[in-house]
Amino acid sequence: MRLGINLGYWGAGMDADNLAVAREADKLGYSVCWAAEAYGSDAATVLAWVAAQTERIDVGSAIFQIPARTPAMTAMTAATLDTLSGGRFRLGLGVSGPQVSEGWYGVRFDKPLARTREYVEIIRKAMSRERLTHEGQNWTLPLPDGPGKPLKLTVHPVREYIPLYIAAIGPKNLEQTGEIADGALVLFYDPEHAEETTLSPLRAGREKAGKDLEGFDVVPTVPMALGDDVRALADQFRPYTALYVGGMGSAKQNFYNKLAQRMGYEKEAAEIQEKYLSGDKEGAAAAVPHELIDSTALLGPVERIADRMQAYAAAGVTTLSLTPAGFTLEERLAGLRAGVEALERAGVA
Repeated sequence: MRLGINLGYWGAGMDADNLAVAREADKLGYSVCWAAEAYGSDAATVLAWVAAQTERIDVGSAIFQIPARTPAMTAMTAATLDTLSGGRFRLGLGVSGPQVSEGWYGVRFDKPLARTREYVEIIRKAMSRERLTHEGQNWTLPLPDGPGKPLKLTVHPVREYIPLYIAAIGPKNLEQTGEIADGALVLFYDPEHAEETTLSPLRAGREKAGKDLEGFDVVPTVPMALGDDVRALADQFRPYTALYVGGMGSAKQNFYNKLAQRMGYEKEAAEIQEKYLSGDKEGAAAAVPHELIDSTALLGPVERIADRMQAYAAAGVTTLSLTPAGFTLEERLAGLRAGVEALERAGVA
């Protein structure tokens, strides 16, 4: 199991700190540094900035939003980032959610699985540097009855093959991800429930492609906090958990709420969502079970975190991406160093 660092969204008041975190992770031997986007900073610019000021660590999009870019534009961006970083780019994709897709990008959030599959097909073609032609439900290249002609990518990436990841939560999305991608980006990964919630559908998808999970990168992003009082540490992640379980998406379409239900928190997930969508964010945070946070985060002293890392490795995780908590840069850097120490103690590197 390798370690990664997830910087999350840029522009949250910690921009200079995020760069320092990325540089420290690079020095410590972390495998990859991920950056996200929603409707603020874009991930591509952030990753170019980080890549220019690091030496060894991979940079990855977690995620590039599919409704934000045409597939050909994403292929161009991936090829450019791989070239500028010296072969250190990882392409992570996701459909975002209905509120962002339709409210920010003006793209209907319909048939997300079919759209993702077609998007990946076009990217693969473009990245192979063959002349790009495609006839599908969402894209036709070139457009018929016009001046367009089949073109091929003019940029030569450093590597022949750039790893492609998909953010996946639901069983159908996970199965398709196993079939068409090189890795899965997941949240709220509980080792005790990993087989039924994540690994089983991924394995089914790999089997469709005539493969198994060997070499497939399972990448959960996991919050981390150091200290002795585990309950107090968990409490600081209540707003984060409530946001995803209660407020990410709509009442009818919230993938994280459904995930919490599959993990056995049906009643609690409904209460969190009801409170959050009614505007009672504090009540929603208070309704988050401690066990849900503790099972999906790394909390406590280094020894306890090492034990949990063993559980993650045993549950199929190949890259564990950390988000160390802290109000100061030094707290976050201490979390990075503790992650390395815990991995060494766990003996699963």
